[in-house]
Amino acid sequence: MTLEPPPLQEALNLEQMAPGVVHRLRLALSHNALGREFAVPVLVYRAREPGPVVGVTSAIHGNELNGIPTIHRLFDSVGAVHSLTRGAVVAVPILNTPGYLRFQREFHDGRDLNRVMPGKPDGASAELYAHRILDRLVRHFDYLIDLHTASFGRVNTLYVRADMSNPTEAAMARAVRPQIIVNNDATDGTLRGAASRAGVPSITVEIGDPQRIQPGLIRATRLGVQEVIEHLGLLPDIDDPDPRETVECSRSFWMYTDAGGILQVFPALNAMVKQGEVVATLTDPWGRVVRSYPSPQAGIVVGKSTNPAAHAGARIVHLGVPR
Repeated sequence: MTLEPPPLQEALNLEQMAPGVVHRLRLALSHNALGREFAVPVLVYRAREPGPVVGVTSAIHGNELNGIPTIHRLFDSVGAVHSLTRGAVVAVPILNTPGYLRFQREFHDGRDLNRVMPGKPDGASAELYAHRILDRLVRHFDYLIDLHTASFGRVNTLYVRADMSNPTEAAMARAVRPQIIVNNDATDGTLRGAASRAGVPSITVEIGDPQRIQPGLIRATRLGVQEVIEHLGLLPDIDDPDPRETVECSRSFWMYTDAGGILQVFPALNAMVKQGEVVATLTDPWGRVVRSYPSPQAGIVVGKSTNPAAHAGARIVHLGVPR
């Protein structure tokens, strides 16, 4: 069965969209060298009563895919958006379409879209695209939930990054009920940081591993996103999220190798490690252990490397420091 593509638009006109139905469209953000549009898929559902607009974005890194079916589940025929009592939900399953088509994290010019925000209206390719994400999408939002996964060669828990000194963002993060919450004020050119500075409270949800579809994590995230929308007053109580103890961390950091070799990382995701506990070893090509890496302090494993081929300066584990 072949379906006609949704209409192409250059502006998001929410007020002109009829309430009570799912709207599908393609929003143009830039052009390629053939003069054809770089367009992103957009899903919109408006309730009959006015209210805030919640934005949900995914795949700003083109190989981070778990957010795509998470959004699809929210909008399918039995999805939560059909119970919306006020406001609207606007979702973009694939924000970096050039990177998605190349199975890569970066934009087509090799730059990381999530490090060049808020971009420039007269900048280079990635900067222009980033600017239009904010201008043509995010300026319509009152809240933002940005969905990610780990990058190539790494795996993640289900965790949330948020500025926990911001009461609205802290409440949104806790509503997801992830395994871990990491306090982070997003000053590194991210979409979350740019949106937050523009007055749109935002959180980042990390959902497992890159270039994969993981049904269990997708279900948990879909329930968590619903809980955020419920907390913001757009939905009645529909489903309860999976029962889970959340560890809140005041900060987090990565450990890195200081030499190259074959890396073996020991602790499991979400495991607590003690100060001084050996979390990884590095072996040379002849099978000799050349480095052991003790944890510099007690913490919880937020994410870790799964790529055994390690250059000097390779990531080892992402440790959260519980409050």
